Amino acid sequence: MIIANGWLSEQAVMHAWAMATAAVVSAGCGLVGTLLVVRRMSLLGDAISHAVLPGIVVAVLAGGRLGGPIVLAGATVTALFTVWLTRSLAGRRGVAEDAASGIVFTTLFAVGVVLVSALASRVDLDASCVLHGILELVPFDTVPLAGFEIPRAFLTGAIVLAALLAMAVLTWKEQLFAAFDTDAARAAGMPVGLATTGLLAATALATVASFEAVGAILVVAMLVVPAATAELLVHRLHSMALVAVLVAVVASCIGYLAAWHFNTSAAGMIAVVLGLGYLAAALSAPDGVVARLAARGRLAWRVTCEDCLAALWRGEEAGAAAALPPAVFPRALGQHAALLWLRASGRITTASDGGWRLSTRGRAEAETVVRSHRLWEAWLGRHAELPLDHLHPPAEWIEHHLGAAVRERLEAEVGVAASDPHGRTIPPERK
Repeated sequence: MIIANGWLSEQAVMHAWAMATAAVVSAGCGLVGTLLVVRRMSLLGDAISHAVLPGIVVAVLAGGRLGGPIVLAGATVTALFTVWLTRSLAGRRGVAEDAASGIVFTTLFAVGVVLVSALASRVDLDASCVLHGILELVPFDTVPLAGFEIPRAFLTGAIVLAALLAMAVLTWKEQLFAAFDTDAARAAGMPVGLATTGLLAATALATVASFEAVGAILVVAMLVVPAATAELLVHRLHSMALVAVLVAVVASCIGYLAAWHFNTSAAGMIAVVLGLGYLAAALSAPDGVVARLAARGRLAWRVTCEDCLAALWRGEEAGAAAALPPAVFPRALGQHAALLWLRASGRITTASDGGWRLSTRGRAEAETVVRSHRLWEAWLGRHAELPLDHLHPPAEWIEHHLGAAVRERLEAEVGVAASDPHGRTIPPERK
């Protein structure tokens, strides 16, 4: 940060105010967006963020200015009208709700853009600013407060954020109940419709507070992406709201600094950072892509090791040299790596003739796998009308997933001393 004569330079102060404005408006959107995402109303939030434009234009014509109470009121009324029109169209005309939302918000947004273009001389709005915002110019529109010049957009965003926090605290239980069990909430006498209306009004407030700074495109990203990112990382609503707000604020600051560095649109760069944050969460979440791939890899490795042990056990049972069945490339590579690991872990040893032999520990594990396999074949042979040559494939898959309790239940059904349908002895359970 630039320092001049012991004080922050004017340039640094401008950037700090711009980031602070982006932070407060994104925090409000992240908070509201959490409830929208949980209630699967993200598209309705998208509709509101676009459809409020005609209300903003009319309010400005009536003497209001962006961020002022008249504009907030006009946008809120327009937002509620959007919701009513969407649901009326979906309910009375047989149109799907998502299609109704698309029809309403694109039409109203287009009307707003037309009004802005047609009334450009009378309305202090610009079509490009409506889409992208003017975050870089926010620090130049200030109002005096306690002897300091405060950007109007920051002050509006902070007031709206405080109002949204107060609304969230006062109605959190109702919003939580309505979000996860709407039918039970209605049965309990809770005014679900009123809670939904309050959420949509809050969405309108967050949208209008953000409009001047970041525009319609980024408002949608701020309403949806931070909450969707948080949903991947945590599973409790209050934690999700906190993480969503944190993600929104951090992404806003990083995106603004990146836009300054690369000399590009701040709103666009913030949206890009939000998208990259969601991608990172999708990859690194506890149940994300990387975790699922790792789990599949661990399962594949365990199956390969257990298949090797079972093959060696069957070779010993047959009285033949302990050899593995032929494998084709690339499976042979995995089999070879598994054998090296089994030897290193003490579950197999190398015999004098160069073959592989099971150790005591390896034999116990191999018997468990073979026991699971043959018990399942015996159960299928009794309860499923399958030919003998069709019993092996399903048993080969299930043998790696049967626990001791399930094996005991299968044994109780097929008999302790029973053999599998092929006449082979089922190994006893190791204690």
